[in-house]
Amino acid sequence: MNHMTFPLASPSREHLQEMVRGVGLRQVRLVSGSILFAYLLSHFVNHALGNISMEALATGVYYHTAFWRFLPVAIVFYGACLVHTVLGIWALYQRRQFSWKAIEPLQLVLGLSIPLLIVTHVVGIRLGQALYGHEKLYPQELYLFFIASPHRIWTMLAVLVIAWVHGCIGLYFWLRMRSFFKRAAPFLLAVAVLIPTLAMLGVYQGGRTTMSDYEDADWRHEALSAEKLGTVAQQTTLERVASGITIGYLGLLGLVVVARGARTLLERRGGMIALSYGNGRTVRVPKGLSVLEASLRNNVPHASVCGGRARCSTCRIRIIGDTASLPEPSPREAFVLHRVGSADPSIRLACQLRPNADLSFFQLFLPHTMSATGHAGSPARIGQERYLVSMFVDMRGSTRLAEKRLPFDTVFIVNRFLGAVSQAVLECGGRPNQFVGDGMLALFGLATNRHEACRQALRAAAMIAANVDELNQFLSHDLHEPIRFGIGIHGGEVIVGDIGYRDHMVFTALGDAVNVAARLQDMTKSLACEAVISDEVRATAGLADDALPAQEVAIRGRNEPMIVRTVEATRVLSALVNDEHAVAA
Repeated sequence: MNHMTFPLASPSREHLQEMVRGVGLRQVRLVSGSILFAYLLSHFVNHALGNISMEALATGVYYHTAFWRFLPVAIVFYGACLVHTVLGIWALYQRRQFSWKAIEPLQLVLGLSIPLLIVTHVVGIRLGQALYGHEKLYPQELYLFFIASPHRIWTMLAVLVIAWVHGCIGLYFWLRMRSFFKRAAPFLLAVAVLIPTLAMLGVYQGGRTTMSDYEDADWRHEALSAEKLGTVAQQTTLERVASGITIGYLGLLGLVVVARGARTLLERRGGMIALSYGNGRTVRVPKGLSVLEASLRNNVPHASVCGGRARCSTCRIRIIGDTASLPEPSPREAFVLHRVGSADPSIRLACQLRPNADLSFFQLFLPHTMSATGHAGSPARIGQERYLVSMFVDMRGSTRLAEKRLPFDTVFIVNRFLGAVSQAVLECGGRPNQFVGDGMLALFGLATNRHEACRQALRAAAMIAANVDELNQFLSHDLHEPIRFGIGIHGGEVIVGDIGYRDHMVFTALGDAVNVAARLQDMTKSLACEAVISDEVRATAGLADDALPAQEVAIRGRNEPMIVRTVEATRVLSALVNDEHAVAA
C-alpha cells in the first residue's frame, strides 16, 4: 500500500512550533495586560458619559456589564486579572536590576498597588451581588463616594490615575519599538490625557447630580434600599472579606521581599563570578544575575532597546572561549536568536544568559550610541527590520571627465550632480543616505508606508532627470557631452541602523533589497536605459502591468531570475505616477 505524504504539514507544524517558542512570560503579561486595559478603557468611557446625564451613565453601564459579565468574556477577564497579578508579584521577586532608573520601578509599584486600592470596591460590588444580590450601580456608588464616605472619592481618583498610568506605561514599552510609534505618539498622548480627564469629570458631574437627587425622599427610598446597598450585617461581612484579602495580599508582598533578601544572601554564599567585557573591564557579581543585570548593577553601559525583555536583540554578546558550560538558551531567547538568523552558539542575549562561571565576551552593539541607561533615542538607530525602497544613482563617464579636467573642477561637477540628485530625493520625501564616489544611495519609506515609498522613489527618478537637464544647460559651455546617469530601484525588507565605529557611525540600510538595487543600477549600462526598476516596486506603486516594458534578468548573488522594468527616459515616470494617482482618485 502506498503511503501518501503531505508536504504542507511540516512547514505548518514548524511555523506553529516557532510561534510557541516565541511565547514567554512577557508575552503572557502583554496579552493579560491588554485585556485589563481594554476593560479599563471601557470603564473610563462609561464614566465619561456622566458628562451627559445619569441616564447616559445607566445606559452605558448596562452595555458595559452585559459584555464583561458574559460568561466566556468573564472567564477570560478574571483569568487575565489573576495571571497579571501573579506575574506582577513574580516580577517583584525575579527582577534583580531595573534598566531604567525611574519608569520601570514606577510601573511595577503602580501595578502592585492597584489590588490594594480596588479590593474594597470589587468585593462591595461583585461579591455583594454574587452573595446577596445587591444592585450597586452608579447612584449607589456615587452616594457612597460623595455623601456617605467622602474621603473615599480620593481613593477612587487615585486608582483611576494609577491604573491608567500603569497601563499606558505598559503600552509604551510595547509600542515604542514599532515603526509607526514616532508618528502616532502625539495622538496617543492626547488620547492618554483626554480619556481619564473626561472620566473624572464624568464622575464629578454624576456626583453632583446624586447629591441633588439625595434631597428627594422618594429617591433615597428607592436608590438606598437594603436590596441595593445591603444590610449593616452584610456590609460588615463584606468589609471583613475585603480586609482579609488586603492583609493576605500585603503578607504575600512581604513574603516576596523576604524571599528576595534570602536569595541575595544565598547567591553571595554560592560564590561570585567574573565577567570580562573584552575591553579590559571586569566586574565581579553573584551567580544568578543575567549579564545585562550585571552590567546595569555595575554601571557598565550596555545596549538594550527593549529594557531586558527579550523583545529585541540589541543586547547580544559574543562569548570568547568555550560555550559548552553555558546554560542552554530559554525558548524565548532561542526564538529571538532564530529570528535574527543567528545559529552561532557563541552569540547570546545578555538579558537572558545567566552564567554560573567566569565569562569573557564583547558586545555586538556598542553602547556609545546610547544614553546613559543603555537605551537609544530611536530604536531604528540601533537596528530595526522594515520595508524600504532603495535607489542607487550613478553618474556616467566620471572617469573620462576627470582625465580632461583639473581635480577641483571634477569635484565641482560631481558635487553639482550629487546635489541635483539629492534635491530631487528630498523633495519627493526620500533620504540621501550614502555617497560613494560619483554615486549615491537614497532610501524611501522611513516615514511612510510601502505604497507611498515606491511612488516617492519613482517621482524622485523623474525629478532627477529634470534636475540633471538643468545642470547640463548650466554647464553646457564646459561639457563636451551632457551628464548621463543610471538608476536602480528595488524595495524589500532591510535592516536599518547605525553602522561604523565610535565617532564614525553612519545610519544606513543593509539587506538583499539594497544589493539588488545596486545590481539593477549596473544593468542600466547593458540594457541601454536610464533606470531599471524591479517589478516589486512597479506593482506596489500601483502602476499598470503594461505601463513599462518587462524583462527577466539574472541577478548576481540570487538563484532565481527576476522580472524588472526598463525605463529608457525617467521623465516618463512622473506622468505614469500622476496618471495612476488620478485613476485611483
